[in-house]
Amino acid sequence: MQVLRHIVKKEFLQIFRDKAILPMMTVLPMVQMIILSFAANNEVKQVNCYLIDQDMSQFSQRLIHKIEAVDEFRLTGYGVTVQEGDEALLRGTADIVLTIPPNSEHDFYRDKEAVIQLQVNAINGQAAIVGAGYLSQVIRDFNAEMRSEVRLVTKPEIQLSVIDIEYSNWYNPELDYKTFMVPGILGELVIILVMLLTAMNIVREREIGTIEQVNVTPISKWQFILGKMIPFLVIGLGLLTVGLALGKLIFDIPMRGNLGLVFAYCVLNISAVLGMGLLISNFANTQQQAIFISFFFVIIFVLLGGLFTPIESMPQWAQYLTIPNPIAHFVAVMRQVLLKGSEFADIAYRFRITAVLALVFNGLAILTYRKTV
Repeated sequence: MQVLRHIVKKEFLQIFRDKAILPMMTVLPMVQMIILSFAANNEVKQVNCYLIDQDMSQFSQRLIHKIEAVDEFRLTGYGVTVQEGDEALLRGTADIVLTIPPNSEHDFYRDKEAVIQLQVNAINGQAAIVGAGYLSQVIRDFNAEMRSEVRLVTKPEIQLSVIDIEYSNWYNPELDYKTFMVPGILGELVIILVMLLTAMNIVREREIGTIEQVNVTPISKWQFILGKMIPFLVIGLGLLTVGLALGKLIFDIPMRGNLGLVFAYCVLNISAVLGMGLLISNFANTQQQAIFISFFFVIIFVLLGGLFTPIESMPQWAQYLTIPNPIAHFVAVMRQVLLKGSEFADIAYRFRITAVLALVFNGLAILTYRKTV
């Protein structure tokens, strides 16, 4: 244990003497978390809508006024021809073009049916789906309102039944997107940082020539790898602590679950990632190579991590690739424990998978480390 303590002490001294690494480990991740939490927002708050009224009736005007009253829509123009709507979509000034064709009022009152055309700019799929959903709901409400009026006029003796739907949003009642994103972004930044730093660690010593001095000592390979891991594990836990504090102070992130469970999983997850970083460092000859290899895995981990795209929405083969993905498990645990208050039984599967990853990556890092030049 004394040998291990000396290795850990040496690693901490190297870290704190490097004036470039220290800010990169402390200040930059927190700045990134704050900026990304504000910027990474998939909420569609305003949809540009262009209206074409070819009916020019009381029916069409009532529908237009109903759309104008919805805060999510910004009306960018009015027209009377289909070509005007096509030009608005082409210019990008409209996300949705609503066309009310001629005789809509006549068709509605005669057949109780009217056809309304909705053209959606689907280049931005998220805005298209949400915007079309908003407008479809407005049209459905308007349709129900008009049918009720017609029935009351034609058959006033019929009492219309009204169905009231009450719903509640669990775990994020205000539908605040930052509440959903901050825990995931924090977990992602911690994992990426410790992975990059450890991937460069052994290579850096190899480049400056200090690794030979360590190799000639009677230090065993497991002591060397563990001594390299512990300082970055402490740094990762420190980053998580500061990140959670900032998340609470700046974004008022709920912390419904046991924070001890979060830190326990963080230790396990970071251990797995550190093992992977050290494994990369064993095979890389330069720091540049280590960075390129790390980024190759980081990009895959981020895109398949479930932070921006739900894992359930991915193809089946992609869902299988998320099993050995430490970021995917970390993001899921952070959200489940902090937002839902999940207990150990709810995330036991994540613990088991991550424990296997930690054993595999660290075992390979020890086996592949060469004490010979």
